[in-house]
Amino acid sequence: MTTTRQHSREQLAAQPIGHWSRTAAGLAIGGLRTALAQENLTQPHWWTLNHVAGTPGTWTRPALTAKLAPYDDQHTDFDTDFHTVYDDLASRDWPTETTNGLTLTEAGEAGRLRAHDRNAKVHATMRKGIDDAEYATTIDVLRRIGANLGGNGDLP
Repeated sequence: MTTTRQHSREQLAAQPIGHWSRTAAGLAIGGLRTALAQENLTQPHWWTLNHVAGTPGTWTRPALTAKLAPYDDQHTDFDTDFHTVYDDLASRDWPTETTNGLTLTEAGEAGRLRAHDRNAKVHATMRKGIDDAEYATTIDVLRRIGANLGGNGDLP
């Protein structure tokens, strides 16, 4: 187990936000991607499964792609082809699709829950020693910094 040294408020306030937010984001995202890969899933798969599970039968492929594409940072020279993601999930028989939208099958929900459990372990490790109030403050500060710099401070 790694021990984190304590520092004064003055020392912490002088630290570069870009360094620490990028470091934390890289490690958190990397941990989640590793956990999802154990189920042969990517983050776009995960996002798709959660949106479809949250409101079954309401997301069409084009609407879901429009919702999820802004969160895609897995590209270098190309964006994620969400149709390939949907086709991959369909090849596993995880969703059913009608003109109204996508719905998870029993197998799809079981896969989503397995991935959820893996992600929950990453979140538990990430939040070790950090209570809900500290975590909420951190999220609030980061979203306000983003808004101050011209970004969208609303919750996704």
